[in-house]
Amino acid sequence: MPKFTPRFILLAALLAFAQNALAIDQQKVLSALQTVVMVRGYNDTGGLSYGSGVVVGENKVMTNCHIFRSTKQPWVARGEDSYDIVSVQADRWHDLCLVSTINLPFKPATIIKNHDLKRGQEIISIGHSNGAPSPLTSAGIINSSYTFEGGRVIRSSAAFRMGASGSGIFDTEGNLLGINTFKTPGRHAYFYSLPIEWLADLEKLPVETTFPIKGKAFWEEDDDKKPFFMQIALPEINQDWPKLAKIAQSWIDIDPKNSDAWYELGNAQENMQKIDEAKIAYKKSVALDASNTDSLFRLGAIAQSAGDKVVVHDINVAIANINKDLAQEYSHMLGCETEC
Repeated sequence: MPKFTPRFILLAALLAFAQNALAIDQQKVLSALQTVVMVRGYNDTGGLSYGSGVVVGENKVMTNCHIFRSTKQPWVARGEDSYDIVSVQADRWHDLCLVSTINLPFKPATIIKNHDLKRGQEIISIGHSNGAPSPLTSAGIINSSYTFEGGRVIRSSAAFRMGASGSGIFDTEGNLLGINTFKTPGRHAYFYSLPIEWLADLEKLPVETTFPIKGKAFWEEDDDKKPFFMQIALPEINQDWPKLAKIAQSWIDIDPKNSDAWYELGNAQENMQKIDEAKIAYKKSVALDASNTDSLFRLGAIAQSAGDKVVVHDINVAIANINKDLAQEYSHMLGCETEC
């Protein structure tokens, strides 16, 4: 149909861009693209509120609750077609809403339970950034994922903008991993997606038929009440190392077996030139999670500065066993001609 042409053009552009970087299944990613819809509604001033959503079942669309705060009659849209929203199941704290429509003709996204998220894993964000009528795509990798209240919140490098709230983050085979929800401010933003595992609890909530949907989400808390994986973001971006060290230590005091907390402490200490302390923190991080390539990278860099070629090589082997592409990045970072 002619009105679907732009989506195919956008996907073709993505595939051309990502051909050398991503090992994608083109047909499955195309199917994923067709599960993403717009969510719209008029606010009290007559303006149009908009976001994105992902079809996750028959007549069911998963999106963010915060896009319903100023509209009484929202609907789902694709192109010139619209579908009334008749009810919603709302988890306000986790900022996830499951809306029900009538006669929605789109197939749901593919969801794999207990998906094994890996650092450096290639992903694709698909949503209506800036209210674009056709979904836009953004390729990236998983920077990290954080255990939080029964799921793993994903931080990735796949950028999304206003209008993409409620959109999907997919792996390169088109499987839905999470719902794009919030980001840090500024040019060097961190992008966060909520875990698809929360859908199971969302489906058990009471059905509501009244909009708007009000209520604060966890990521909107005051800074000192946010989860630690959010508290560390701005100090890290702003290179405020003493503050990062303080937050990381508080994180460790509460959760001493958290590999990410130890990495963040090492990161702060290394940048404050406390190299010995940083090595201890990074090693603790790796001991808790052998796949923490962030800590492995930094241990390799410290070893190279000390002239310890054996450790540099051993770390290269360890990273290669996790992800060969990351091992190449590690070698490139350290200036090795082929591999360290």
